Amino acid sequence: MIQRYTRLTATLDRADWLLPTLARVVFVGVLLLYFWVSALTKLGDGVAGLVWLSDTAYVQMFPKAVEAVNYDATQLGWGYWPIAVLGTWAEFLLPLCIAIGLLTRLAALGMIVFVAVQSYVDIHGHDVGAKATGAWFDHVSGAAILDQRALWVLLLLILVIKGAGPVSLDAALRSARR
Repeated sequence: MIQRYTRLTATLDRADWLLPTLARVVFVGVLLLYFWVSALTKLGDGVAGLVWLSDTAYVQMFPKAVEAVNYDATQLGWGYWPIAVLGTWAEFLLPLCIAIGLLTRLAALGMIVFVAVQSYVDIHGHDVGAKATGAWFDHVSGAAILDQRALWVLLLLILVIKGAGPVSLDAALRSARR
């Protein structure tokens, strides 16, 4: 029985491709559209909307600042605009890079920062309650912020540490360089 178990685990130890590949598949299946749909809500009208975002973008990203100017985003200081635009683009581009396996480690690290900022804004900007924030080491596993996003970060950490795996543009570029 112990020998059989040892053989099985030895096989898994050699399956270096499995964990990063599954991490990317799970990311695409669970989070890719979540982030893209969120980013779409921030775009303004037409092609210019990629740069001139909707008021919704500012309400989502800077809720207290927008409230302080009576929900007139044009009254925000100049520094809010580049942060909002770069944040929106990041919400499109970083998940895309993870999905196709391009600059995966960097993209996953960027997504970890994005999720941390998103969580901070949700908790302190939108004042979500204790139920949505949740707590670790309790009996409830479905809190949207601490519980779910900890799992997101774990998934992304796998990609930071292990890379994209063999079915990726990173692997293709590495192979082409040789």
